[in-house]
Amino acid sequence: MGGLAALAREAGHTVTGCDSGVYPPMSDQLRALGIELVEGYGADQMAFAPDVFVVGNVVSRAHDVGGKPKFPLMEAILDAGVPYTSGPQWLSGHVLHHPTHHPTGPRHVMAVAGTHGKTTTTAMLAWILECAGLQPGFLVGGVPLNFGVSARLGAGNTFVIEADEYDTAFFDKRSKFVHYRPRTAILNNLEFDHADIFDNLAAIERQFHHLVRTVPAAGRVVVNAGEDSLARVLAQGCWSERVLFGGEAAEGFSAQGEPAAFDVLRDGRQVARVEWAISGVHNQLNALAAIAAAEHVGVTPQAAAEALRSFENVRRRMEVRGTVARAGGNITVYDDFAHHPTAIHTTIDGLRRQIKAGERILAIFEPRSNTMKLGTMTAQLPWSLEQADLAFCHAGGLDWDARAALAPMGARAQVADSMDALVAQVQAAARPGDHLLCMSNGGFGGIHARLLEALQGP
Repeated sequence: MGGLAALAREAGHTVTGCDSGVYPPMSDQLRALGIELVEGYGADQMAFAPDVFVVGNVVSRAHDVGGKPKFPLMEAILDAGVPYTSGPQWLSGHVLHHPTHHPTGPRHVMAVAGTHGKTTTTAMLAWILECAGLQPGFLVGGVPLNFGVSARLGAGNTFVIEADEYDTAFFDKRSKFVHYRPRTAILNNLEFDHADIFDNLAAIERQFHHLVRTVPAAGRVVVNAGEDSLARVLAQGCWSERVLFGGEAAEGFSAQGEPAAFDVLRDGRQVARVEWAISGVHNQLNALAAIAAAEHVGVTPQAAAEALRSFENVRRRMEVRGTVARAGGNITVYDDFAHHPTAIHTTIDGLRRQIKAGERILAIFEPRSNTMKLGTMTAQLPWSLEQADLAFCHAGGLDWDARAALAPMGARAQVADSMDALVAQVQAAARPGDHLLCMSNGGFGGIHARLLEALQGP
C-alpha cells in the first residue's frame, strides 16, 4: 500500500494514508514524498473528502469485544456510499492497463510470485531492466537499495511487480495477483503459508493457477523446476511458453558453482557468469528466475548477469544495522524480513555460508505473521533454526507455547515474554565475533537499536 501511495503521488495525485503502527523504512519513504500519514482508522478522516478511498487488505468489518468496529473509517465510507476500491484494482486500472496513462499504452507487466523471495527477485529483475536501459516501472514490497524507493512509474514499457497471493480486500477474496494480468510471470516457489485465509496447500495452488490462466499465449511463465507444488499448478493447464529454472542443466536455466560466483547455463550451455556480493542458494535461484524473465523482454543472460554484479539487495534483507567493537572480533547486528520457517532456514544458511568458520550465529526472531501466530508451523521451528548456534524467541502475545515448540533444541533456545527480557538474554549470551540475526516481518520493537545500545555498555 505504501508503494501504491508513492505511485499515485508520482502520477500527480494528492495522497494521504492511514495505518496502525507505521514503521520504517516505508514510513520514512512516505514522509519524504510528502504523503501525510495518519495513525489509526478514525472516521474523522472522512474530512479529507478524497475522490476515492483505496482500501488495503488489513481492513475488515471486524468488531472488538465491546462491539465497536475496529475500522470506523471503513464503516463511515460504506455508510456515506462514497467511492472505494482495492489497491490491486486501482493499480490495474490506473497504472498497469490504462491505455492513456502511459505514452506507450498498456504496460508489459512482469509479475513475481512465490511464497519466498518475491521482494528480492522483483528488485533484481527491475535492476536488470534498468541497467539494460529499459527504464522500468516497478512496485516492490520493500525498498531496493539500488533505487532507494519501493515504487516508481517508469518511462519504459515494462512494469515489474511483486505479485502476492494474499487476498485482495475484505470485499474481494481473490489473490492480489489476479488483477495484474502479466505477460511474464515468475513462479518462484510454493508452499503452505497464510493459514489465516487458506485451508491447505491445494487452495494456494488453485490461486496460482488462476494467475497462470491470465498469462497470454505470447507470454512466458518462468517456473522453479524443483517444486512439486508448481508442477501440480502447471498440470492444471498452461497456455504460454514455459521456461524452467533451477533444475537439471539439460533444460531451462541452471547454475553451476557457489552462490557468490556461478555460471549460468541455458539448456546445458554456459551463457553467462554471475559474481556478486549476495549470499545464499535461495538468492542464486532468485537470480536465475530474474535472468529468465529478463530474457523475455530482450535482455541477454550475459547482460543480466553483468547487472547483478552491482545489485545491492533490499532493505531488511540481511541488512547490517550496526557493529559493536570488541577485542577478539566485532559483534554484528543484522535485520532480515524472514518469518516463515523455510525463509528463516534459508536466511540462516545464507549467513552461515558468508561468515568465517568458528563464528557464531545468534538467531533472534518473533513469530509475528498471521500464520505463525496461529501456531500452524511450530513443529518446523527447530528445523528452521538448526544452523544457528543459539536461538532467542520473543513469545509475547502468542496463544501457543513457544518453549514447548523449541524444546527439541534444548539449551540452544531461549524464550522471552517481553522485549526487555529478550534484549537481556541476548546481551548475556553475545560474545566477540558473534552475528546477531534479527528476523521479523514487523518492526520488532526496535530491537536492533536496543541491542546495539545494550552491547555498547560495559
